Amino acid sequence: MLYSEKVLDHFSNPRNVGEIENADGVGEIGNAKCGDIMKMYLKIDDNTITDVKFKTFGCGAAVATSSMATELIKGKSIDDALKLTNQAVVEALDGLPAVKIHCSVLAEQAVRAALSDYYTKQGIDPVPIVGEIKVPEE
Repeated sequence: MLYSEKVLDHFSNPRNVGEIENADGVGEIGNAKCGDIMKMYLKIDDNTITDVKFKTFGCGAAVATSSMATELIKGKSIDDALKLTNQAVVEALDGLPAVKIHCSVLAEQAVRAALSDYYTKQGIDPVPIVGEIKVPEE
């Protein structure tokens, strides 16, 4: 399996790793089949994601996609973060092997799960805004 330089870089030097104390939104998504678990923490101020951290238990591609997803939404508005697709994560990493595409879907869903949690904490039904959170199959 060949990984791009960007995937290897984000795996070896992941960005935004860790937890945020008193995060405004926390989302965890896991795939029992492959064993990857991603947890995403968001700090949101005035509709902008001011900080984002993640913890991922999984393969190199899972770590790399989590890292890239945080890079793509940090400093962006909630609306922009909601537009994040797994395809955008894959493209930003210069591609992923087909058997690892589900990792990029996990990253997208972890962001959505954290935003869903954010809206729930605000007393707002997240489903009309964020949509259903789906756990990807391998």
